[in-house]
Amino acid sequence: MHASELIEAVDAALPQTQCGKCGHDGCRPYAEAIAQGEAINRCPPGGDETLARLAELTGQTPLALEQPAQSPLVARIREDECIGCTKCIQACPVDAILGAAKQMHSVIESECTGCELCVAPCPVDCIDLLPHPEWQAADSEPAQRDYLAKRARLGRQRHQARNRRLAREAEEKRQRRLERQARRAQSSQQPSASSSSASQLRTTRVSLVASLRKIDRQRRDDSLDDGARRELDQRAADLETRLNDIDRQLQATPDVSSSSSSERQQRFAVNAAEQACRRARQQITHAERHGSQDDVQAAQQQLEQAQEVLEEARQSQAPSTH
Repeated sequence: MHASELIEAVDAALPQTQCGKCGHDGCRPYAEAIAQGEAINRCPPGGDETLARLAELTGQTPLALEQPAQSPLVARIREDECIGCTKCIQACPVDAILGAAKQMHSVIESECTGCELCVAPCPVDCIDLLPHPEWQAADSEPAQRDYLAKRARLGRQRHQARNRRLAREAEEKRQRRLERQARRAQSSQQPSASSSSASQLRTTRVSLVASLRKIDRQRRDDSLDDGARRELDQRAADLETRLNDIDRQLQATPDVSSSSSSERQQRFAVNAAEQACRRARQQITHAERHGSQDDVQAAQQQLEQAQEVLEEARQSQAPSTH
């Protein structure tokens, strides 16, 4: 007999209680171990009849059972004592226990194989093992064989279904984990829109600060009349309002840019301010050649503002270059 055929034959002879008393995680793994030469006397639910059949199939000498033979049992939960912990549900190898977290659990007696695996995990010891009522109702040898065949058939089917369910849930969990990892990786690789927004706000803030400083210098001129001073005060108040609004936005905007990205932004601000200074000098030169004195003064004011922006940008860059 080929190994695969022997495994099938041995598995068919086992009682399919999936109890693990043989030292394996179910009847099928025990059948595979027997096909490789493991002892055949480690199945208490099968009893002497199963032992004799395994000896016939394998050619091994039928030794005495390692544990006493066990008649068919059923688990019963004392429902008024159940705390709904779900530990027995998780332990049942054939999904024969109904219930949910913090709710009463109940055993489906017709599906229970009496494996006893639900007893040990119960934290309140509210599970009893009793003779199976269907076994007790079998009043003849043929009726007993019919019950054992039914238990084996259902036990195998429900155990296989449970294994498929666990495998499916494990795969779904793995897929969810991979999706989370992919989202985190994508989030870390792609620059955030909030980073770009924060950079724009900082650039605007530098320009506003420079304008406010210029107005402060103008307000120190004692020759200003009341109307001009009020106009400067109003412009300063408007600038301060805009500055406060930008500061609030910067506080609310998460800065997810790296230090290298921040350095690039600072260099960009310095370069932009230097270009503005060069354009202002070119405008002064052009105005001196072709324009009026008003054009020259306007170009000089633009140069002063550009120089203020450049100074502010260089001050912001200084800490990161040390």
